[in-house]
Amino acid sequence: MIDRSLPLCELHRHLDGSIRLQTILELADQHGIPLPANDVDGLAPFIHVDESAPGLMAFLERFEHMIAVLVDADACRRVAYENVEDAKAEGIDYVELRFSPYFMAKTHDMHMQEVLEACADGVSAAERDTGVRANIIGGLSRTYGVETCMLELDAILTAGDLVTAVDLAGDEAGFPAPLFVEHFRRARDAGLHITIHAGEVLGPESVWSAIRDLGAERIGHGYRSIEDPELVDYLVAHGIGLESCPTSNLHISAIADYASHPIRQLADHGVKFCLNTDDPGISAIDLAHEYQVAAPAIGLSAEQVHQSQVDGLEMAFLSEQEKLELQRKAGNRVLV
Repeated sequence: MIDRSLPLCELHRHLDGSIRLQTILELADQHGIPLPANDVDGLAPFIHVDESAPGLMAFLERFEHMIAVLVDADACRRVAYENVEDAKAEGIDYVELRFSPYFMAKTHDMHMQEVLEACADGVSAAERDTGVRANIIGGLSRTYGVETCMLELDAILTAGDLVTAVDLAGDEAGFPAPLFVEHFRRARDAGLHITIHAGEVLGPESVWSAIRDLGAERIGHGYRSIEDPELVDYLVAHGIGLESCPTSNLHISAIADYASHPIRQLADHGVKFCLNTDDPGISAIDLAHEYQVAAPAIGLSAEQVHQSQVDGLEMAFLSEQEKLELQRKAGNRVLV
């Protein structure tokens, strides 16, 4: 169960995987973009995925119609704003929204800087209107290669304080972390936080490389760390937390079922972790689902679920003062 006396944080949510069905329909109609259906019920099977249609490729295909409607800055701004609105509706106090500027820009030949600025504008406006605290993580999509990722990084660095951290996502096996050492040296030199998708497709060696080669402060997914006891001990000793997304892992067939998810064993060893949705617009879930459905099915104890919420705030890319402010607001909420 979610403890409402504590801040609820979502640290691993892809902005471009969190687009409302109604928004997809409206933007498609506005810009004359063909879709396989013209109402929410008809469109849902083309966007949502569950364990009845698993697999990484089936999951990634669901992005097609989402990205197709991101035709201009206004569309990006709207989607970003609605991401924060949706976080508010889920009771989330702090959310980190990540996206690849190249992936969002490429279909309609937008400039990556334009995408970043529009999303930042939408997030900022929604923060003011909802009271939800939000930050942006700029993603490098390694699937498109080293040179494109360097262009993405250039855009992210030009965005200045609009971006809090840099992520590396995409084809973990085809484009391993050592290819991006220079990218993340530049990101760290610019004072940005680092989180890396690792230990999702590849094993512990990918997590080690994310930490040693790229300077990862957190790991996206990282559940295959369980295969290396030395790595598990290192994560505990250095407080490197895992952004766990159990339902997403199930939907890409990375795990057979919730009960086989390694996060319970990792939690038993004392590894920090927090629960996240990853791409809630595709998995058709909210953050409460991970706490109330996924966590019990995994076998996480009530104490471990509670600790994951504590760890979520500790792992957040926020100053200590900002964390204290979130704690104060959560405490006041309970007193009312």
